[in-house]
Amino acid sequence: MSIESKPDFDPIAAGWYSFRHYTIFRTELAKLAERWNSGRLLNAGCGHGADFLLFKGVFELHGIDISSEMLKYAIKYASKHKFQAELKQADMRALPYPDQYFDHVIAIASLHHIKDNDEQLKALLEIKRVLKPEAELFLTVWNAGQRRFWFTRRDTFIPWRSGKEIVQRYYHLFTYSEIEKLVRVAGFTIISSQPESRYR
Repeated sequence: MSIESKPDFDPIAAGWYSFRHYTIFRTELAKLAERWNSGRLLNAGCGHGADFLLFKGVFELHGIDISSEMLKYAIKYASKHKFQAELKQADMRALPYPDQYFDHVIAIASLHHIKDNDEQLKALLEIKRVLKPEAELFLTVWNAGQRRFWFTRRDTFIPWRSGKEIVQRYYHLFTYSEIEKLVRVAGFTIISSQPESRYR
């Protein structure tokens, strides 16, 4: 399957590597790493790889991203922080893995870059397919209820400055009820649904 690189993320890869060098989900991922303990983990939409850090040394790490430039920085990040991850350029809607291959999946700030609920559902069904029975998914999306989005359309573009260029990144802003319904339709049972810890 031929994968075209995501054009709105290739130009920001270098800046993003520096701007978001460490995960903003350290509290959540540290708890998961302790509870999950070990196993084969997929980072679906891994970007430059910052969300791997809490799992290094014990877990077998795999990551996919549609942006070839982001993956170049993920290789650099893994080398800098001394961990190994098997990385592939791939679309979340067509994961290049066999059924029931992973013990755990994290999909952090990636699903909301896919347009249309049907396409988002395809991604969730693919994640469900590659997860072992009773395995868990940790999923984050942008929340339409945040104050800064009160007057923003649910399908929107967020600008990022890369040198003199302004790159527009697509986001779908989810409500709680919308994302909860979507993951249930995909066959998941919700363990918890809440804001990230830094929002208290």
